Amino acid sequence: MFLKFPTYLRLHFMKNNIILKAAELFMKLGFKSVTMDDIAHQMGISKKTIYTHFNNKETIVAVVTDYVFENVCNDLDKIFELHQNPIEELYLIKKRVLEYMQKEKASPWYQLQKYYPTIFANIKQRQFGFMQQCVVKNLNRGLELELYRKNIEVQFVARIYFNGITGIKDEILFPYTMFEGEPLYEMYLEYHLRGIVTPKGRKILNQLIQSNQD
Repeated sequence: MFLKFPTYLRLHFMKNNIILKAAELFMKLGFKSVTMDDIAHQMGISKKTIYTHFNNKETIVAVVTDYVFENVCNDLDKIFELHQNPIEELYLIKKRVLEYMQKEKASPWYQLQKYYPTIFANIKQRQFGFMQQCVVKNLNRGLELELYRKNIEVQFVARIYFNGITGIKDEILFPYTMFEGEPLYEMYLEYHLRGIVTPKGRKILNQLIQSNQD
């Protein structure tokens, strides 16, 4: 005898599956490139089924960006819970970001900014709030451990870090034909850290760079 799930559970399950499939396609092909027909075709369902859960494509885009943002934040929280020294912590974050970027086959965030500017502005504001809090903690711990120079202005450096880490994803400034993802992030992180580390911190940084090259 087969169990029959209540209607609300089946609807919830379907909605979650649509979000997961849409997220996968958006990350691979871009927010503009993927259509409602593409999502329906990939899932083997009718477009009408998708419209049962979402009014239009823009609604799906908004939900997916929120879903991706929450997943990334949860992953980064797990890194912060490890309580590594601040320099190693930034390298662990970089590693996680690169793993996430490997799922991107197009330029989804560039398309999001161009075709869905309101959603992009909202998610960027949320990114800033989350990253600002995390980076300020990282900087203050680095100061306590004497790994970062004591004369740095924490709020300024935290904002410069956020501006740089999001700016290198700008396809106009850093086209994929000129800059590959991993080397670009490596260069930026080293650039950021060399400007703020003490001699003590520089030893750790050099060791991390060397181990990555090995």
